[in-house]
Amino acid sequence: MFTEENLNELRITLEGKMSPKRYRHTLEVENMVARLGELYAPDKLPILRAAALLHDITKEYSADHQLMLCAEKGLEVSRGDLYAPKTFHARTAAAMIPEWYEAFAEEEVLSCVRWHTTGRADMTLCEQLVYLADYIDLSRTFEDCVMLREFFFEKKPEEMDRQERLAHLRDTLILSFDMTILALAEDGLPISPDTFEARNQLVCQRLAEQKA
Repeated sequence: MFTEENLNELRITLEGKMSPKRYRHTLEVENMVARLGELYAPDKLPILRAAALLHDITKEYSADHQLMLCAEKGLEVSRGDLYAPKTFHARTAAAMIPEWYEAFAEEEVLSCVRWHTTGRADMTLCEQLVYLADYIDLSRTFEDCVMLREFFFEKKPEEMDRQERLAHLRDTLILSFDMTILALAEDGLPISPDTFEARNQLVCQRLAEQKA
């Protein structure tokens, strides 16, 4: 398991490799995922924080550089992906962690990084928390991000029992996917099948619980 010393060394390394804006966002995602982790998975905090620190390590690369990394690592790129270059960094970051940051190349870290942008069906709890932290961290000022952050925290999840808290997380994630799908549709951009599958799985779960 990673220690605070390990994580601090990683922060120092990343500061020299990112723009100030990207580094600030990275630290804010770490802060947010730690806050969420205390509510949902306190035993996973080192995993969550490491994934947050590493989630955007290739974000500032050009689309051509991203495609080059995909080719080098044998990562499949669909036609839809070519028109959604903002999703490249999740897969390239996860692919490069074992090479660049071998000490953090644990499967849970890699999966959190890989799915933090599009989501997927049957996301693990850690994947959900990193995805949400990236969406609502305090550096985010976009209207949808602010609205989702308020939706999550104004209902005071810290006062809920475990079952209520998990249901609230699910509802927040569904709302986030709805926002993402609507925004991409309005911009005339392709939507990742993984995002549809992530949303539909959670919606079906909620409907099944309501029917039970």
